[in-house]
Amino acid sequence: MAAPSAIPRRGLFIGGGWREPSLGRRLPVVNPATEATIGDIPAATAEDVELAVSAARDAFGRDGGRHWSRAPGAVRSKYLKAIAAKIKDKKSYLALLETLDSGKPLDEAAGDMEDVAACFEYYADLAEALDGKQRAPISLPMENFESYVLKEPIGVVGLITPWNYPLLMATWKVAPALAAGCTAVLKPSELASLTCLELGGICAEIGLPPGVLNIITGLGTEAGAPLASHPHVDKIAFTGSTETGKRIMITASQMVKPVSLELGGKSPLIVFDDVDIDKAVEWAMFGCFANAGQVCSATSRLLLHEKIAKRFLDRLVAWAKSIKISDPLEEGCRLGSVVSEGQYQKIMKFISTARCEGATILYGGARPQHLKRGFFIEPTIITNVSTSMQIWREEVFGPVICVKEFRTEREAVELANDTHYGLAGAVISNDLERCERISKAIQSGIVWINCSQPCFVQAPWGGNKRSGFGRELGQWGLDNYLSVKQVTKYCSDEPYGWYRPPSKL
Repeated sequence: MAAPSAIPRRGLFIGGGWREPSLGRRLPVVNPATEATIGDIPAATAEDVELAVSAARDAFGRDGGRHWSRAPGAVRSKYLKAIAAKIKDKKSYLALLETLDSGKPLDEAAGDMEDVAACFEYYADLAEALDGKQRAPISLPMENFESYVLKEPIGVVGLITPWNYPLLMATWKVAPALAAGCTAVLKPSELASLTCLELGGICAEIGLPPGVLNIITGLGTEAGAPLASHPHVDKIAFTGSTETGKRIMITASQMVKPVSLELGGKSPLIVFDDVDIDKAVEWAMFGCFANAGQVCSATSRLLLHEKIAKRFLDRLVAWAKSIKISDPLEEGCRLGSVVSEGQYQKIMKFISTARCEGATILYGGARPQHLKRGFFIEPTIITNVSTSMQIWREEVFGPVICVKEFRTEREAVELANDTHYGLAGAVISNDLERCERISKAIQSGIVWINCSQPCFVQAPWGGNKRSGFGRELGQWGLDNYLSVKQVTKYCSDEPYGWYRPPSKL
């Protein structure tokens, strides 16, 4: 597919329409595969955040919520299904924008757009089903009381999303928030905002009520921080780095504001000696090299049983050499560029530090020789790693896998859990009982057996420890944006009788 000569110039999407940022500033958009500037996006500030939150607040309460927050779920479902249909219609164009913005292979971006549409459809169905789950009765021990539960939208929500799956990660928050009846202000990463701005155009096309979804772009310090601290935002949902997540928690705590956080990871993949090696090698590669390793759940710590380690690594290197690294618009590309020059430099520093600390760069660790421009990094395999090394302990967020050997199941589990993070983990073995034992022992919110990285909108996603808390996707994702209200009624015609009535004399 040919790249367009220019990307669309969008403003901030506030109150159902487009407007220029208050200070008139814009940020350049750089294609990471060519290093060429291909356009710009608006740079919002606190003043723009104020306008967006005000629009969302107005939309939430307009006419007592009749048009959105208190409307039947079927009403909201109709809009979500219309968004999904538009995503499908524009799939090729949106995928192209995503590739130009983030550097991921076009095939991966097209798959992301399919997942975006499926996510909106899924939460459209949950929105419609929500009405039937209202007034769920509670069994009480006293016959003269009746009680039931209402699930109500939590209010105006601030959604701060990352650059690795720009539109998909936004959709994981936008779709359930809107299904629940919340109104939202979405702030995507300044490194990849194009498709999120296009989502604003789609919302305008389908006639989403003004202010239900507002989209602001800009720097985290200038737009994200004012959104997180805004007193009229009822909840913050954030996906990104652990350090930024900490700051959001501190800010939200000042107002006792709920947050849900999906943060970093350093996930293990344990491979035992009873496996089909090539089959396991492909999962190891997919677990760390897909999306150029820019995946929070990447299984970037590879734990190999000592009996197969040598053969496994020989095959892993052979497979890694066969990956097509190219301009992400080329057919068959399986490894594009990383998202920015800053990310490229950060990853290369990790590799350099690993070498200085005594690790071995078994394969990769450099720019591919045939690509002179763009932020490309070879798939990198690092061995002779100790548990004190930075490469073992810190999230790289690039196509870099570090390897350790183990002898026993107990040792494998101890190595797997030797991390501050707890997003995901995986085990590959033909012994399914062993896999089940390990799935219980790994301290993470997600465990994969005989695979790595499958993700389904129906299944919960989220982590433990410094990987955050709260769950996205599935029914759990909808619950993120609902508050639970108990309603209890006294049903007897008789007085309650706790106090003696006063004399009538």
